[in-house]
Amino acid sequence: MRTAIIECDCLSVDLGGVRVLDGLTLSVGEGDFLALVGPNGGGKTTLLRVILGLERFSAGSARVFGELPGCSPGRIGYVPQRLFFDREFPISVRDLVLMGRLSKKKLFQHYNRLDKERVDEAICLAGLERLIERRIGDLSGGELQRALIARALAGEPELLLLDEPTASIDPQMKTTIYDLIEKLKERLTIVLVTHDTALIGRYVTKVATLNVTLELHEPNPVFPNH
Repeated sequence: MRTAIIECDCLSVDLGGVRVLDGLTLSVGEGDFLALVGPNGGGKTTLLRVILGLERFSAGSARVFGELPGCSPGRIGYVPQRLFFDREFPISVRDLVLMGRLSKKKLFQHYNRLDKERVDEAICLAGLERLIERRIGDLSGGELQRALIARALAGEPELLLLDEPTASIDPQMKTTIYDLIEKLKERLTIVLVTHDTALIGRYVTKVATLNVTLELHEPNPVFPNH
């Protein structure tokens, strides 16, 4: 029996007096690749924030690696839906990915050879070797998303949370990102928020529709457009 990485039981979240998640029961085992689909505002990002320990739940329970959410930040990699930054700020792809090692460092501790090795490995896995010194403000949308995935990988996570990593990216670049994610599923447990319902069937092991309440499906369901 596989170890449960994420366990939610009758989980509910209220924000501003509005119930945005209602009675979710979900188990994600080690090695699973779960896709969360559903309409905008259905609670998908909120669920990721609960898993990360950034959002409190009002009812039910949630456990991540057997502990309360937020107790194991170094074991989780997170790629946000959007990255807001000053495009003129002089930070390179290498510098961005190196930030993924912060969870492994103590306050004021310098980066060492192991940190740099893990960063180089993550950059190579994401196919960014030729862009390693490029300023992130000069990257295309797809290149930036791969750099954000590399940043998450540099922290050596066991669980990877991806919040719409292909939003606003052209179809060809979407395919390259999903090909990268497919490589990662051999070594990580993955939860992916996506609207790409036509593409995900070949990649995932579990699919769930989330619109305040959650419904699990077979791996290759036919969905209406969201």
